Amino acid sequence: MRRAAAGAPAAAPDDPQTAAAGADFPRSAPAVAPTETPAEAPRQQLRTEFPFELPRGYVDDSGTVHRDGVMRLSTARDELIPLRDVRVQENPAYLSVVLLGRVITRLGTLSMVHDGIVENMFASDLAFLQDFYRQINAEGHTRAAVQCPHCTEPFEVELGGSRLGES
Repeated sequence: MRRAAAGAPAAAPDDPQTAAAGADFPRSAPAVAPTETPAEAPRQQLRTEFPFELPRGYVDDSGTVHRDGVMRLSTARDELIPLRDVRVQENPAYLSVVLLGRVITRLGTLSMVHDGIVENMFASDLAFLQDFYRQINAEGHTRAAVQCPHCTEPFEVELGGSRLGES
């Protein structure tokens, strides 16, 4: 590393070369953020949690039915870690149970949701959660903003379609 000589003169504040460099690279950000103009749209935030209601509901040991819950978006880690689970290695169908146990953040008044809860759900609730998982993680980006050709009113349409009615 080189050091400047102790007697080397510092750049003068009036030096046009230093002033020009300072103009290109401000030393600090403005103290006040610029105000939003009406023409600018507010930045849309990423939605990471999605509420759901189970068709039947999970019945706990005391007989309480839990139907309302929240599922978060899955991460790559959520999809990779269950692959190391012995139960998944022995039976690949168990993957969805372990995965759902990781991404369901709330179910009724239960203090914690885990794969043991998911494996004791009714089959119709499991099927619902599997479809809901696919919808928010894989098919969640299939909406398009369109405009009515008659009244020019903007609205969204689902391009991915639905599996209802398919056999």
